[in-house]
Amino acid sequence: MKLLIYSHFFAPSVGGVETLVLSLARGLAGLLSPSGEPEFDLTVITQTPAEEFDDCTRPFRVNRRPSLIHLWDLIHTSDVVHIAGPALTPIILGLIARKPVVVEHHGFQTICPNGQLLVEPAGSPCPGHFMAGRHGECLRCNSSQGWFVSLRLWLLTFVRRFLCKRVSANITPTAWLGSLVQLPRSVAIPHGLEANAAPVAHALPSAHPPVIAFQGRLVTTKGVGILFEAACILLKQNRDIELLIIGDGPERDSLEERSKQGPLAGRVRFAGRLAEAQLEAALAEASAVVVPSLGGEVFGLVVAENMARGLPVLTSDLGAFVEVAGEGGLSFRTGDTAALALELARILDDPVLAARLTELGRQRALDLCDFQRMLAAHARVYERART
Repeated sequence: MKLLIYSHFFAPSVGGVETLVLSLARGLAGLLSPSGEPEFDLTVITQTPAEEFDDCTRPFRVNRRPSLIHLWDLIHTSDVVHIAGPALTPIILGLIARKPVVVEHHGFQTICPNGQLLVEPAGSPCPGHFMAGRHGECLRCNSSQGWFVSLRLWLLTFVRRFLCKRVSANITPTAWLGSLVQLPRSVAIPHGLEANAAPVAHALPSAHPPVIAFQGRLVTTKGVGILFEAACILLKQNRDIELLIIGDGPERDSLEERSKQGPLAGRVRFAGRLAEAQLEAALAEASAVVVPSLGGEVFGLVVAENMARGLPVLTSDLGAFVEVAGEGGLSFRTGDTAALALELARILDDPVLAARLTELGRQRALDLCDFQRMLAAHARVYERART
């Protein structure tokens, strides 16, 4: 089968979509038929320039920044077109070419003009204004970018929904997201963890003081500020803890300044973005991982990966996180610093609870995010789309 995967962003760009698309493409390229032949003749199309990245090292072709005519040719000669996110141009060309088009949703672009399901500029969770028909709220939400931009984003949301109702299949990583987008021919396929993303679970570290880790992009919506406030509560209770912040982003400077004040002073380490081996070594120190996002999450890859590592994971109670963690993690009310502090104290004070989370979380992650099952599920969607 000639499979075309379109992802606007791709390696060497760094982000969740890039990681997931690369993992999916690498896995699909390795699938073999009973005769030993590759199941897929796979090409990835992206608008991301290669820079110094060597595409020849990949087991699939990568076509970067094709012209509109070249994009049409690639779509026209493919059997199935898989689009990472509801990108308008490839969907339209795929439908015109009468090709089976599969859209995998990595955000909320079909139900929220800003794609994050967040009320801006505060970054607070949106109750679903667009789907409830409260379009004035949507227009006001993005008005800080200018009314013309806000109107354009709002109109494009209608266009994306219109097009995604006409594709062959809509893939969501969680059933929760599927219930929100309410698109036909929808199937939930959890993201898979490749073997190197799920090492053998290790024992909880005995280091003192306990290390609470955060891993993610340093932006307001990831909730690092919420973690800081919860840590202040615990430190004022004379608890001896440290925070390990893994990742980078536009909020790093302000977070570093904030970490030098009050009870946090000397208690926060910023590790930056880490390579795989460095990441594993850093997380080996952690007693727990906190994922305190305020919104914008459709799956929670960090949640699944750290449960697979055998670390107790504590998340905000966003729908995607609750579904991914199941009984293998603890949650607290989104944005509630006191609740986060209380749940952290439970993990730190109760080694039996921590051990239970380690065991249940690891098993949950490996069951839910089985990589081969994820590849097989995608292959079935492509095959059904062709018939």
